[in-house]
Amino acid sequence: MLRTLLISLTFLLLPGCTERAGPGTQSRILLMGDSMMAANRNIGLSVADAIESRLGESVIDRSVPAARILHALPISGSLGLDIDQQYQAGSWDWVVLNGGGNDLLFGCGCALCDHKIDRLISADGRRGAIPGLVSRLRHGGARVIYTGYLRSPGRWSLIDGCRAVGNELDRRIARLAGLDRGVFFLALDDLVPFADRSYHAPDLIHPSPKGSDAIGRRIAALIDAAG
Repeated sequence: MLRTLLISLTFLLLPGCTERAGPGTQSRILLMGDSMMAANRNIGLSVADAIESRLGESVIDRSVPAARILHALPISGSLGLDIDQQYQAGSWDWVVLNGGGNDLLFGCGCALCDHKIDRLISADGRRGAIPGLVSRLRHGGARVIYTGYLRSPGRWSLIDGCRAVGNELDRRIARLAGLDRGVFFLALDDLVPFADRSYHAPDLIHPSPKGSDAIGRRIAALIDAAG
């Protein structure tokens, strides 16, 4: 019952999944991922919009609500629901992405997820679908920023049960980033002040426009600092 509620809530609250700019658009930044990245795009206040505003340059946003790293649906790639299929070849300086949360939420209910998380990324950060994807992006010449997910400290939400496995996913991706100077892990677990609802949509899962802006500002600051 809870899983059905979560799936229904996710799809009801997500914006449309259209690409922000065509392949011919000049940009050095590609953004990929799931609903955390895509939220608020339909009102021009997404993470990509915030990055564009801070850096003064265009971002190609190919993120898709409900996207996963691992996916079983035959048509998922053509819909952008496989995050690796969101990639398009280009002269990218940066590829920014997130992913893995939907795999853990819908794939194992954020419980008994040892096998699932190992398929995503091994404990040492060297093996699994996420390291494979990051390696592919790096071979294209881009530096990679992999972000974590928002938390809702001091407020109960439907995904509170995902906290422990989410923290472990963060730790593993941070280890992956430590293996390559061109890969950066950007944690977001400290972004939301205690008991502050303003960074989240009413579901306390997806970011509000304020939350998307805060995520985008952190990403832009990292890009700006790295040069």
